Amino acid sequence: MMTLSFAALILILVNLYTDWLTPVRSSVANVANSFYWVTNIPARIAEWGTDAVKTREALQQENEALKSELLIHRRKLQQMATLAAENVRLRQLLNSADMIQDRVLVAELIGVSPDPMAHKVIINRGASEGVYLGQPLLDAFGLMGQVVEVSANSSQVLLITDSTHALPVQVNRNGVRAVAEGIGDLYTLKLRHVSNTVDIREGDLLVSSGLGQRFPVGYPVAVVERVKHDPGQPFAEVLARPKAQMNRSRHVLLVFGNETSAAKAERDKEAAN
Repeated sequence: MMTLSFAALILILVNLYTDWLTPVRSSVANVANSFYWVTNIPARIAEWGTDAVKTREALQQENEALKSELLIHRRKLQQMATLAAENVRLRQLLNSADMIQDRVLVAELIGVSPDPMAHKVIINRGASEGVYLGQPLLDAFGLMGQVVEVSANSSQVLLITDSTHALPVQVNRNGVRAVAEGIGDLYTLKLRHVSNTVDIREGDLLVSSGLGQRFPVGYPVAVVERVKHDPGQPFAEVLARPKAQMNRSRHVLLVFGNETSAAKAERDKEAAN
């Protein structure tokens, strides 16, 4: 026993103060690793068995959970895309408001008339914010219509494309005046009684002329898309595409400063009551 103890002490001292036993330690470590790997086999078999015997129901539940998580992330991505697009539209609207000299009020479309023959929308502004009958409405690109019905917190707007609507316009290039009327098509306006000799061309910008004192002067209305001259007809057929995005704009502007005295008196009377 004393001999073994002395031999062990000698080996410890040699290991501490020399590198003679380094190759021996490496060989012993390799042998020990093999023993560790063998002794770990039961644990690995148990782990493999747990994964292998996982039920079909558990796999389906995990698959459904992953699908739900994917849908949630996709919804968030869609919302981000929607918010980015809405941010662009609001910036366009604000830029449009900066170019307008009159006082304006931002509104939001909250409904569309269920009547397919009537081009009307509902906005979330009403008499409590000073909205009045005949008030012009526009989006970031051009005139959309005018208020035809006012309640306390909402209003109904008749779009310029409605078949019962007409507004005075002028050609921005040369000042030629005409009347643009709706024909029941969101993408088309028709100019009424345009002589064959009138200087009007495709691509001309039509703006509000201010005649009738309903719409302010100089707001974009439409761009001429077709001019057809028929020698057998007294008038040319002139069709134009509205500048406003009738079926796409959600945020709009109400323009103040053009209220008629009769409308103002009626609004003041309702406010007093």
